[in-house]
Amino acid sequence: MRIDIISIFPQFFDCLDVSLMGKARSSGVLQTQVWDLRDWTEDVHRTVDRAPAGGGAGMVMKPDVWGKAIDQVIAQAGAPKTVLAIPTPAGIPLTQSQVRDLAANTEHLVVACGRYEGIDQRVSQYYQQLPGVKVLPFSLGDYVLNGGEVAAVALVEATCRLLDGFVGNPNSLVEESYELSGLLEYPAYTQPATWRGLDIPAVLLSGDHQKVKSWRRQQSLMLTAKRRPDLIWEIEPGALEKSDRE
Repeated sequence: MRIDIISIFPQFFDCLDVSLMGKARSSGVLQTQVWDLRDWTEDVHRTVDRAPAGGGAGMVMKPDVWGKAIDQVIAQAGAPKTVLAIPTPAGIPLTQSQVRDLAANTEHLVVACGRYEGIDQRVSQYYQQLPGVKVLPFSLGDYVLNGGEVAAVALVEATCRLLDGFVGNPNSLVEESYELSGLLEYPAYTQPATWRGLDIPAVLLSGDHQKVKSWRRQQSLMLTAKRRPDLIWEIEPGALEKSDRE
């Protein structure tokens, strides 16, 4: 997968050089390029924003600058299809199923990081009408950030860790929250057996794999019901055993 990130703060993405993300870039599993939006400006002040049409507070990022940047990045990649992801509080909430789809079906991902009051709406409108581009306005949650950079990092990491060869042991992805079971992941423990007066649950030290499996399933169900009851209602009834229903 090739990922191009466009921002007025390209240095923000130095974090992509560390940990598994950095290894994936070095090994060729992942190609990433970070671009400075101001490189496509033509005035001495490298202006990327103007006052909003109709008045109001803040500034809006200029469509002409963004258009030149996105056009060049898409052309350079030469991919038959591109997903243009735009972080915005008005976007679709990002989910594990969405990033799973991106990882499986996307060859080229462009992330356009807005600032101020966002990117002129015509940028999204224009690329939505192009046959080789899918526009994905997305949000991390019901809150507002200063810009799209934090959300861009979240999108890139959530997507790329699902690529073949990114994680050393692919089986570690299966039981995570929001994956195959549709539940939150069960609590994890490790040695020492007792820490500050708190013990590892005895069943995890029993050596009985079936009991451990049942305990973890029960913990996932209870945790999901407590923290994300909306996910419980999405589970197919046929996937629940009698003990699950209880």
